[in-house]
Amino acid sequence: MKKTLIVVLIAFLAMSGSAMAQKTVKLGHISSADLMQIMPGKDSVQTVLQNEVAELENNLKALEAELQQRYNEYQEKQAGWSDLIKQTKQRELQDMQARAQEFQAGAQEQLQKRQQELLQPIIDKAKKAIEDVAKEGGYTYVFDSSNGTLLYQQDSDDLLPLVKKKLGLK
Repeated sequence: MKKTLIVVLIAFLAMSGSAMAQKTVKLGHISSADLMQIMPGKDSVQTVLQNEVAELENNLKALEAELQQRYNEYQEKQAGWSDLIKQTKQRELQDMQARAQEFQAGAQEQLQKRQQELLQPIIDKAKKAIEDVAKEGGYTYVFDSSNGTLLYQQDSDDLLPLVKKKLGLK
């Protein structure tokens, strides 16, 4: 999608002819990945997420241990059970396994939402700083060089040092 946007942008710039001849286009680039690595608050977000991952993993391990215990019990005692009891115990094991799988899927989804929730203020702050630097510097377009959509950058300026300065980072 971003590659398509760049192609459309380049086509637009090429077609605009005389209108663009009157206006100077100033290009810049920044690595948002590098910026995110040094943003304040990122480490505390990582700590919070690691703690939540550990808690969810402990709950999943407890579910799996209970499932294993019941399976072992089933294996030991099934010879003495009637077919009805065996079928009931098999369904119980299948239900427990399904619950464990649902828990795991739900935990992954919850962690993704939580990560987005915790990172969004940091992302918004970085985006605002990039926009401010771009406006102050008179940049027409700023490309993100960290995701591989920038193919050529000879005439663009790296805004990371300016954004770091704007945010008071080293």
